[in-house]
Amino acid sequence: MLGPDNQSNSSDFEAILASEGVGYLLSGEEKVASLIPWDPFTFPSLHVPCPSGDGSTICLLFSANWCRPCRTFTPQLVQLYNTVRRSVGEEKLEIILVSLDRDETEFRQHYMCMPWLAVPFDVKLQQRLSKLYHVRHLPSLITLGVSGTLNQEDAVGLIQEYGADAFPFTKKRKEELKAIDEAKRQGGKLDELLARGGRDYLVSGIGKEVWISELVGKTIGLYFGGNWCPPCHKFVEQLKEAYHELISTTNQSFEVVFVSTDKGEEDFNRHISNMPWLAIPYKDKTRQDLCRIFDIKRIPALVLIAPNGSIIGTNGRAVISLYGAMAYPFNESRIAEVEALLRQQGDGLPQQVSNPKHEHVLKLVMAKAYVCDFCQKHGRFWSFSCDVCDYDLHPTCVDRTAGA
Repeated sequence: MLGPDNQSNSSDFEAILASEGVGYLLSGEEKVASLIPWDPFTFPSLHVPCPSGDGSTICLLFSANWCRPCRTFTPQLVQLYNTVRRSVGEEKLEIILVSLDRDETEFRQHYMCMPWLAVPFDVKLQQRLSKLYHVRHLPSLITLGVSGTLNQEDAVGLIQEYGADAFPFTKKRKEELKAIDEAKRQGGKLDELLARGGRDYLVSGIGKEVWISELVGKTIGLYFGGNWCPPCHKFVEQLKEAYHELISTTNQSFEVVFVSTDKGEEDFNRHISNMPWLAIPYKDKTRQDLCRIFDIKRIPALVLIAPNGSIIGTNGRAVISLYGAMAYPFNESRIAEVEALLRQQGDGLPQQVSNPKHEHVLKLVMAKAYVCDFCQKHGRFWSFSCDVCDYDLHPTCVDRTAGA
């Protein structure tokens, strides 16, 4: 990262190039169009003058072909580069690659997929530029503002979060984007949170489109998960149980919206086909936006939204796992009621029991979910459990086992 005392600008960049005898940059756009590997002696027309920086945002991309995060970031940056230049003008954004590859062969391979400019490969030159801009990690995108002054933050993280919306990568733009996210989070409007562009619907597992407006006035659960995640499969079964119970007992005043983190559309389609609720379309960027807005770091996760659009909480996974549909409508007062009821139930049960079918004493414990070893049915909340072995007995089965 760049410290506040680092006031290098585009003039310093040009001065270093000049001191190394470099008066040109390589044009990736022409190279790609020609489909011919770059050779400065055979194809001198592929050289272009250094941009002056007047009226444009110039970014220095420090990257290398041996760096996996660099290869992952490059396609995202290419998409942003093309989008921004189409929308605001080609002269408003330019990127210059500073390769940290080990040799020119790796540099050529890395640069082949890039449409922007590049500093000719030179180990000494890349070392000087890396030192000037205090590059600590790769990839790193150092932004020179329209005045040539240096922005203080690496733009890679901002681009990974916001894509083309991050342009022109300034601190002011970052603050604007954060404010927009917070407004969506706290604004209480489902259409602003779930819709995007011309899409004002969600999809079901069978491909049916459902208007987002039909969800207004309902309690909503935003479920974040992926088909590749084993804990997600377990939680989906718990969520399904609560969902079906609530659909039948609350006049359909509860709905779940799946926000996929699947690694491909095929996985997404396979995943949603086993779900009874709705989903954000896989190709829609709203999926990434919601993960960012609600700061989703781990899955499965469940964000609960009240009928008025306010956020009930981001701990819906724990609420469903502990209490299931019993916790509806999931607000603090209802959770307190449920916990008080469970304590009352526990107070009416013995602290331990002996069971003729089991050699050890069984102690009363609070359990999220278990399978009773006598009736083989799922249980929740209270269980008589063995400290020595994996044995659980539902309270209602204690007398049944005694007489069995």
